[in-house]
Amino acid sequence: MPKPTPVTPDAPDRIRTPLLTQEWLDLAFIHWAVEPDVVAGLLPGGTVPDTHDGVTYVGLVAFRMHRVGWLRLPGVPYLGTFPETNVRLYSVDAHGRRGVVFRSMDAARLIPVVMGRVGFRLPYLWSRMTVRADGDTVTYTSSRRWPGPRGAYSRIAVRTGELIEEPTELEHFLTARWGMHNAFFGEPEPLAYLPNHHPRWPLYRAELITCEENLITAAGLPAPSSAPVSVLYSPGVPVRLGRPARPAGIPTP
Repeated sequence: MPKPTPVTPDAPDRIRTPLLTQEWLDLAFIHWAVEPDVVAGLLPGGTVPDTHDGVTYVGLVAFRMHRVGWLRLPGVPYLGTFPETNVRLYSVDAHGRRGVVFRSMDAARLIPVVMGRVGFRLPYLWSRMTVRADGDTVTYTSSRRWPGPRGAYSRIAVRTGELIEEPTELEHFLTARWGMHNAFFGEPEPLAYLPNHHPRWPLYRAELITCEENLITAAGLPAPSSAPVSVLYSPGVPVRLGRPARPAGIPTP
């Protein structure tokens, strides 16, 4: 693998003609450190774990998806707006592109779940979910419905603190991810890369009040054995997603 591209808090490339537009709102970023060999076998072929100081991370990210829209069309208010909670890993490919790999993506709308599974081959799962704010505390709940394992759940509550004026290198590493790796075209098609673009994250310190979940083990990962090493909150950003690029870096039509 070549040397990974630098971690940058700002998106390296603009996406002039988006495939999808959306907003990611009220995000809780919760991360545990793991050894790279623990997760290497869970990444798609053509990628290896992305590391910071020799360590990689498992992320549990809960948020509200808001007004997903196709191309330049207005976002959809109901079907395109729903809570989501992801289990994700950190990857780098043979071109040095850093990204994320989703192990599970619980979402509260069935039609977007089916579209994500069929159209993008992403591990979307239909769940009962809520996101509730009470003062400086945000609570996220999920209970999986389909396809399973039924009953996989999470209950997360974070209390937001002060704005982070200068995020650390690790905080940028965990949040400034400008694409995802996935076999979008299905096996045995090779790996592809879906870029994204959004403004720099507004990040806040956060205290983890509650974290009861089995989404991580349901995603094939070991249960966390210690407290998370990073807990962050963001009010959110508008996002553009580009067309998937195959390994040679050529976008699909």
